[in-house]
Amino acid sequence: MTATTPSRRRAGRWLRENSWRHLLLWLALAFSLFPILFVVSAALNPLGTLSSSHLLPSGASLANARELFATTPFGSWYANSMALALSNAAVTVFLSALAAYAFSRFRFAGRRPGLLGILLIQMFPQFLAIVAIYLMFNTITDYWPAVGFDTRWGLLLVYLGGALSVNTWLMKGFFDTVPAELDESAKVDGASHAQTFFRIMLPLVTPVLAIVGLLVFIATVNEFLIASVFLRDPEAKTVALGLYGLVADERNANFGLFAVGTLLIALPTMAVFWFLQRYIVEGLTSGAVKG
Repeated sequence: MTATTPSRRRAGRWLRENSWRHLLLWLALAFSLFPILFVVSAALNPLGTLSSSHLLPSGASLANARELFATTPFGSWYANSMALALSNAAVTVFLSALAAYAFSRFRFAGRRPGLLGILLIQMFPQFLAIVAIYLMFNTITDYWPAVGFDTRWGLLLVYLGGALSVNTWLMKGFFDTVPAELDESAKVDGASHAQTFFRIMLPLVTPVLAIVGLLVFIATVNEFLIASVFLRDPEAKTVALGLYGLVADERNANFGLFAVGTLLIALPTMAVFWFLQRYIVEGLTSGAVKG
């Protein structure tokens, strides 16, 4: 009796101090999983309508997936989204890294106004310039149709117009944490600026490159406003734009198809996140906090 009393007291004290934390954790988990379970249930729902969808499906079927690929050019939408997201992420990371390296390592006239200008431009959304961009590409489409409207490469050019964004600040902060003595040692050994950048700096800042690439990839996959202006051909649409068209007029009837599309487009995003997750904490803390 005397041996069990202290253990019971410790257990009671632990419950009083930590039970509310576990309760909040379970509530947050339930809140996060509810929409995911509902979308999975809607995707497997044989009826494929919003009114018939429940948290737990009464039956499971792949009819919605078959209908999505049979009645819509979803394969083209998917290929367009992946091509845009991967290309935009790769080129944006490269251009931002070049700009961040220049701002971090070189001292030149206009350096500080350039950094402030990049930060100031981010206060205005890119969609504000859509009228000017539309008129510009209206002319480009007449002369170079391959990079005009209804092409993934024309839309990619628009996205790359904002490549030197706040990502440059994030990368610059990470470049600043790399000792300048490494650059000086490379110069003593006869390395050029390009050799120093590609062979020494980039391997050391891999975490922030992964972070920026992941953020740009997710943002490109989810982008809708600019794509809705540039992509009018059904074959040229992205997944976000194509799925919106499914539920814009008949939200109830096509909700099952919409749910299947959202799950399929989430798969590459999850794969990229899981592949790069080891860099996330290190990249964000070292680049943003130390900078």
